[in-house]
Amino acid sequence: MGAQLRVYKRRIQAVTATKKITKAMEMIAASRIVKAQRKVAASQPYATELTRAVTAVATGSNAKHPLTTEVEAPTRAAVLLVTSDRGLAGGYSSNAIKAAERLRERLASEGKEVDTYIVGRKGVAYYGFRERKVEDSWTGFTDNPAYSDAKSVAAPLIEAIQKDTAEGGVDELHIVFTEFVSMMTQNAVDDRMLPLSLDEVAEESTRKGEILPLFEFEPSAEDVLDALLPRYVESRIYNALLQAAASEHAARRRAMKSATDNAGDLIKSLSRLANAARQAEITQEISEIVGGASALADATAGSDK
Repeated sequence: MGAQLRVYKRRIQAVTATKKITKAMEMIAASRIVKAQRKVAASQPYATELTRAVTAVATGSNAKHPLTTEVEAPTRAAVLLVTSDRGLAGGYSSNAIKAAERLRERLASEGKEVDTYIVGRKGVAYYGFRERKVEDSWTGFTDNPAYSDAKSVAAPLIEAIQKDTAEGGVDELHIVFTEFVSMMTQNAVDDRMLPLSLDEVAEESTRKGEILPLFEFEPSAEDVLDALLPRYVESRIYNALLQAAASEHAARRRAMKSATDNAGDLIKSLSRLANAARQAEITQEISEIVGGASALADATAGSDK
């Protein structure tokens, strides 16, 4: 076997092994998408009803609370960025980071200082490489988040919104995550969690034909809002983490499918080159045999004379 043919053989073996790995990762990601979608659907009713309850309390009282009260001149905002712990998911994390950078620039143009909180190793690595300050970060659960993870992420954010800005608090909470639209479409979005925009919620309810429920507050509307604040932030973050997880799996499935298809095309191309090299080798050997036989026949004919 010639040297060139051996090179092609080794490359075909290596690409075939890679193709098996990417195909397995594609199938694993596809199976996890379904579970993630179910979790997103299961969390939606609770988040919807909680938002309606908060809106009803806020509109039915004159209570001033960080959950619903707009600051006249906000000077500081917190941004929670959700990325992935692992790679091989195409542009999933980079798109979320770009959306966070655009949001940061917009908030800065409005005269607001930005405190950054990050979920996922990819985001942590991005900010760490650029030596940019991160208030807090969490890793290890982006592909399968639990409600307890959302609670741990929400805790410092709730503490920050309840503090005065002079004490290191913030006036607004924003979250940047990847919204799951479909198996083929996932969009990096930024959403303001707090203060809650009551007009938008009321508009959405009117559009859907819903009527906000009436509640009696005991002991007071302020106490009710104090109790609802952590639940609201936790549910919003949990829903965002679930959507981001579903988006991550979908992006990884698409990236691995593309890698698998490319590996198949490369194997075909290398196989053609290997066949051509083998054919050239055979042709050369035949030529050498024919040339040797001809030379032998000429030598024999000369000796007979």
